[in-house]
Amino acid sequence: MEFYLLFAFSLLINLLLIWYIIKILRKFMFISENLADLFLTTTAFKVFVSNLYSMDTYHGEPMIQQLVGRIGQVTDEIENFRDIFAYTLDEELEEELNATEEEEN
Repeated sequence: MEFYLLFAFSLLINLLLIWYIIKILRKFMFISENLADLFLTTTAFKVFVSNLYSMDTYHGEPMIQQLVGRIGQVTDEIENFRDIFAYTLDEELEEELNATEEEEN
């Protein structure tokens, strides 16, 4: 009798743990997807501002130069987190951004 009681209790605990793990993994995937989107958005913005800064009209403008530096810092910081959550990256979009950055340089 005690065996069945322990077995039922163990089964209940295991089911609760499985439910909790699934819940945590869903949150992890949500964070990972959104962090990848955030990184790609900031990288695209960095490319845009860099292209804006390289235009003859705005070249040498200190505010745009500061903006380029700060968006670079933000992108680097987001990239640190992206490396942790790098399971849901849109690699095709990331390749396009890398190609655009290379054309810029």
